[in-house]
Amino acid sequence: MFRHRGETRTLAHNLSIASLLSFVAGVVNVAGFLAVQKLTTNVTGHFAFFVDELLKLNVWQGFIYFLYIFFFFLGSFFSNILIELAAKVNDRLIYRVPVIIESLILISVAIFGQQLISKAPNVLAFALLFAMGLQNSLVTTISNAAVRTTHLTGLFTDLGIEISQLFFYKLKEQKEKLYSSIKLRLTIISFFFLGGLLGGILYSGMELYVLIIAASFLLIGLIYDDIKLRFEKQAN
Repeated sequence: MFRHRGETRTLAHNLSIASLLSFVAGVVNVAGFLAVQKLTTNVTGHFAFFVDELLKLNVWQGFIYFLYIFFFFLGSFFSNILIELAAKVNDRLIYRVPVIIESLILISVAIFGQQLISKAPNVLAFALLFAMGLQNSLVTTISNAAVRTTHLTGLFTDLGIEISQLFFYKLKEQKEKLYSSIKLRLTIISFFFLGGLLGGILYSGMELYVLIIAASFLLIGLIYDDIKLRFEKQAN
């Protein structure tokens, strides 16, 4: 799921990681919004608000929206730095370090989040945006940009294009490739929705502690990958 990169990845690998990470992003998206009424998995809306505040000459509020964008960017930047450094040491660390850091951020926000909501809600948003930038960069890198999990705009665009192509592509190979791509995009959308639905239902009782569930899924994914690798080595 995590350990294969680029051309070594199969559709099954991408479906597995897409299911896990889009589910986590869905939980974070809803939990973050319910906590501080801010989008915490993508920056498209924040850019619009950033420009709007600047036009109104609300410089400080505009700067806050800029920071939302910057922390998502910073997470992506930091993730790839970790990947490049880890690749020089041990390929197995490429995915482990970013995922563990993301899990720790989610757990920290879950534990200290209620205090942040009242005292520093923007810090909470910064932390979640950094974590989602980290995740999006990781999955984009290891899947060779086949999988993106933190926002759906591009996915629905690609899905619309690919479904329309089914009316024109006649060759078997072309259709099989399209079906695989459509399946992957529908998987990401579905699990993002499921994560958001679960996050919304559980938030009323658990509040930000729901993020511990998201972090647990990430760590279980790492453990699963490690166990699977050991079994494959024993089989060989």
